[in-house]
Amino acid sequence: MATKKKVGYIERFLKKADKAIDDGVKRADEVLEDAVEFGTMTAKQAAKASKDIQLRAKKESEAIHKKGTKKIEEGLSAAKNATSNTEEDLATLEKLGKLRKAGVLTEKEFQAKKKKILERI
Repeated sequence: MATKKKVGYIERFLKKADKAIDDGVKRADEVLEDAVEFGTMTAKQAAKASKDIQLRAKKESEAIHKKGTKKIEEGLSAAKNATSNTEEDLATLEKLGKLRKAGVLTEKEFQAKKKKILERI
């Protein structure tokens, strides 16, 4: 009879172990399902955030490109104006020199005009 009690005890122990394993597996499955669901949600959120960031980056890049192009055009325009103004000023100096030689301008008038023109250059 002692053997029978031990078998019953072992059978109960094994049943409890099987139940614990089944419960553990069920809980593990539930946790795994939750993890998959959470991972899917997170992946969707990450994809959306990535698209938003890419869109913002593209807009900022376009804005920077426009500003850069505008600044370059302004610089080129200023350089052209400076060059053409310098050429005009030099031509004016030549004319003033001829007027001085012809006696139309005095040396003092010529020097005053020359000073103003050279200050601009």
